[in-house]
Amino acid sequence: MTIPAPLAVAGNVNVDLVMGPVEPWPHPGTETVVAASELRCGGAAGNVALTWRGLGRDFQIAASTGRDTFGDWLRAELSPHSGSWPVAEEASTISVGLTHPDSERTFFTTRGHVAELSWPDVRGAIDWPRLAGGVLLVCGSFVTDRLADGYDALFAHACDHRVRIALDTGWPAGGWTPGTVERARRWLAGCDCLMLNEAEARALSGGRAPDEAPSALLPLMARHARVVVKCGPAGALAQAAGGSLHKVTAPRVVAADTIGAGDIFNAAFLAAEADGHPLAASLAAGVRTASCAISTSPRSYDVETSSPSGGLTA
Repeated sequence: MTIPAPLAVAGNVNVDLVMGPVEPWPHPGTETVVAASELRCGGAAGNVALTWRGLGRDFQIAASTGRDTFGDWLRAELSPHSGSWPVAEEASTISVGLTHPDSERTFFTTRGHVAELSWPDVRGAIDWPRLAGGVLLVCGSFVTDRLADGYDALFAHACDHRVRIALDTGWPAGGWTPGTVERARRWLAGCDCLMLNEAEARALSGGRAPDEAPSALLPLMARHARVVVKCGPAGALAQAAGGSLHKVTAPRVVAADTIGAGDIFNAAFLAAEADGHPLAASLAAGVRTASCAISTSPRSYDVETSSPSGGLTA
């Protein structure tokens, strides 16, 4: 029996308050009553960790919290994996996600503690010998400012310890300006797997369509790299250096809550790769698991036993 490669994630863990659906958008000075709400551990790294836990996978996570009640709660939610996390002096980051009837969502996020997570914090939170031969997913690049400043050192350290880097940059708050694109493209040299949504792929590849973006980005990356593009309800596509393009369509589901869908995909895709599955099969695993999670309430990551539902958990 093949032993799965080890998994780890580093990046933003914050409080998510999911509310909705909201329609129409409220006018200033008014109050809107919504059908449901859920307070949960979130952020890109948090969503990945919860998915791996839901899939029964062993993993490590390097993150931080603020020095407040929400910080205590976040660490408890991801215990025992949170034992080595640093505690920032800032308040814990909170993201309010408002869902809409068409499954789109709007976010309001405080800066909070995640901007203070640094490369030394991540270096100290990961058991690097234990992670050797595995993959570290780095995410939330544009909200973890200090950590992103240390990406060169992080990627070099990972290489020295035989750890492959997967990167999901996320969306920059100021949009994809020329300077932001240039900065993100510099990160690619240290990446073995780049995981983007359609808009991010278009921005980083110079405006190319999603199925053309991988061939434009792969020359900027490590020797045996892969580029994965998440296409929402259309599924996902991926291409490895020197290989052909693979596409997987998503099953038709009734979306209950799409927040974190891309992070869930990332977790399931990397878990399948860790089990030794080829690119196309790993792509399919990511799509299946994400589709299951966004269509179940309470959220489930188990495709075999899930029962799709049409609403959020109240």
